[in-house]
Amino acid sequence: MTNPITPTDRVFLRHFSMVIGCLVLVMIGLILFAMHLYAHHPPPQNPAERQEVEARIAPVGAVYAGDTGRAALLAAQEAAKKAAEAQVAYGGTLDGKTIFGNLCQTCHTNAATGAPLITDKAAWAPRVAQGLDTLLKHAIEGYQGSKGLMPAKGGNPSLTDAQVKATVEWMLAQVK
Repeated sequence: MTNPITPTDRVFLRHFSMVIGCLVLVMIGLILFAMHLYAHHPPPQNPAERQEVEARIAPVGAVYAGDTGRAALLAAQEAAKKAAEAQVAYGGTLDGKTIFGNLCQTCHTNAATGAPLITDKAAWAPRVAQGLDTLLKHAIEGYQGSKGLMPAKGGNPSLTDAQVKATVEWMLAQVK
């Protein structure tokens, strides 16, 4: 039986092994060079990283005690109210249908919430009888009824009183 590896194959395998060995050495050299570079020159840090960390670990609430705490609580509530008033909801639109579609329909189209359905004229009759002023007061300031809760301004403090009025008037036009 003859040897299947010829002298030409041996030369090829020797040269191929040397090329592979050289490529492995070049790879190891590049890895070591990169490690050396990044050891002395770390990648740049995010300049907003500190603010992001502080925002993540900031307390969610606060404790107010005594007269000093009560004053601080009132100041915080006033600041939150002013911040909410500074932002006008839905681009300041006075289209009641738009506001209803974006905010009010969640409760007023779902019987499970206890809110009177926009399609149920019988449920609205006693409310309509109270008059527009009472309905506006309940919509703006909020109302706790026997069947549920109407949050102030539908739960969106950035609504203006004019926007609430436009929405209430639109809703009344739908139930009359």
